[in-house]
Amino acid sequence: MKSKRNKTIDLPLAEGADYLARCVTVTRPAALDEVLDRTILGDSFEVLPLLPAQCADLLIADPPYNLSKDFHGNAFARMSDADYAAYTERWITAVKPLLKPNASLYVCCDWQTSPIVGMALSRHFYVRNRITWQREKGRGAKNNWKNAMEDIWFATCARDYSFYIENVMQRRRVIAPYRADGAPRDWEETASGAFRNTCPSNFWDDISVPYWSMAENTAHPTQKPEKLLAKLILASSAPGGVVLDPFAGSGSTAVTAKKLGRRFLSVEQNPQYCVWAELRLERAETDRTIQGYTDGVFWERNTTAQQKKHT
Repeated sequence: MKSKRNKTIDLPLAEGADYLARCVTVTRPAALDEVLDRTILGDSFEVLPLLPAQCADLLIADPPYNLSKDFHGNAFARMSDADYAAYTERWITAVKPLLKPNASLYVCCDWQTSPIVGMALSRHFYVRNRITWQREKGRGAKNNWKNAMEDIWFATCARDYSFYIENVMQRRRVIAPYRADGAPRDWEETASGAFRNTCPSNFWDDISVPYWSMAENTAHPTQKPEKLLAKLILASSAPGGVVLDPFAGSGSTAVTAKKLGRRFLSVEQNPQYCVWAELRLERAETDRTIQGYTDGVFWERNTTAQQKKHT
């Protein structure tokens, strides 16, 4: 029995038939209205060629890292660097026709595969940046530095692209507040201290990996935080834009897109993860909250509700 505080979504596949029935399968070329805002059950390499061309404004891809891992019955085996490079090239080639001419894309990876992913993207797109985010989770290492970082490559299909910096400002505490003529300069004085809204950098240290007491947490082994995905979606898509996720997992990108007023195309081959995704999408109908993102501002990690209340 789980404790009352344990909110992890782990509904068994055998009990999730109603949620699985909400998913769609694609076996022939599909019109956009047949697949938009739906979880597509299937292998991306089979599904992507059947989706409408140039339908997505934003791609967020979280492919399997080059590590041997079991995804609830679907095993991914570690490859040689050359084979993983070929695998990366294969899925990029499959997804590229679905992107609009001015689309943006983000690809998640670990430090070992980051060079492979970056080089592959540079052959097809304009690489703009590499984001590194602090995971703040994982076991320690006795004979090496603990691995607590992951990368996200940011690229665009064209030289001209949209980036909505005003949507992703970060709320930070001011340690040494500066005053001009006695008044705060570029910061705000509140009952909880001094704060400033700052432009985000490509190093993110404000992300909490989902854990058992968070409503977004599932039993998926490599789930990405909604807060992280919210930054990508808000920075590189407009309301109503279509977000494509070809490796959907437990549906974090689709759920976050829905909460933020975007449309989504979500492809996942594991029926168990599709059940969790549909359960989360159902909950998002009535709960649009994203932990760490309030009133249009991204807060520092572990900022309390009381601090937010007084700003």
